[in-house]
Amino acid sequence: MPMPLPPRRVVSLVPSVTETLAVLGAADRVVGCTRWCVRPQPWVRSVPVVGGTKDPDIDAIAALRPDLIVVNEEENRREHFAVLARLAPLHVAFPRDVDGALRDILDLARVLDVLPAGAALEARIAAQRVALRAAARPFRFAYPVWRAPWRLAGPDTFVSALLSEAGGVNVAPAGPGRYPPAGPRELADAQPDVVLLPSEPYDFRAGHVAELGPLHPRARLVDGQLLCWHGARLEAGLAYLRGLGLCAAS
Repeated sequence: MPMPLPPRRVVSLVPSVTETLAVLGAADRVVGCTRWCVRPQPWVRSVPVVGGTKDPDIDAIAALRPDLIVVNEEENRREHFAVLARLAPLHVAFPRDVDGALRDILDLARVLDVLPAGAALEARIAAQRVALRAAARPFRFAYPVWRAPWRLAGPDTFVSALLSEAGGVNVAPAGPGRYPPAGPRELADAQPDVVLLPSEPYDFRAGHVAELGPLHPRARLVDGQLLCWHGARLEAGLAYLRGLGLCAAS
């Protein structure tokens, strides 16, 4: 029996995976992506948009006749999966840590039959991980992901696992859920060494640093894509994390 051909018409509903597909050399196979897929530029601007991560345009996806749709259990809504699966096979992932992200890169590379490119990307990420771990020192952090109401990334999140690679200890309260509520006063009571305010999913700005200033003089802005996007962006993300100098917070 002949082996099935690798997918040639891929719709990605995960921004970090859209970038990864391009880095793996599969940009010519991507026939659709979300409006939040913004990397790499300028290539991604030429890809047809099929709605958002939470509100995909099912009719637009069907019209593209995909033979693979890439989704993520956290970024996309699971209630859409059954409908999407009627259009094409799904590649479903949900990395919780760097190991999971590396596995997903290799799994995706196997599906696309670009395993050498996947292995090369994995090796580059692994090298950055070794360098980060060599510089790691303990520090306590809080990582808000939303405001009004304030919510933190809990221990069971990708960004928390990534920060732990640098020695980070998450001070987020236990539950409820993976993104527990915690306002500025609760943050102060937890006594983090640093409060990291990312550019996404909530776009924190300098005014929010000033807002927290009286209680958290070490609040600072960070690049949310570099700290939250699993996939190809991990290579730059690990180097960025090492360059933040968070170990000096201990």
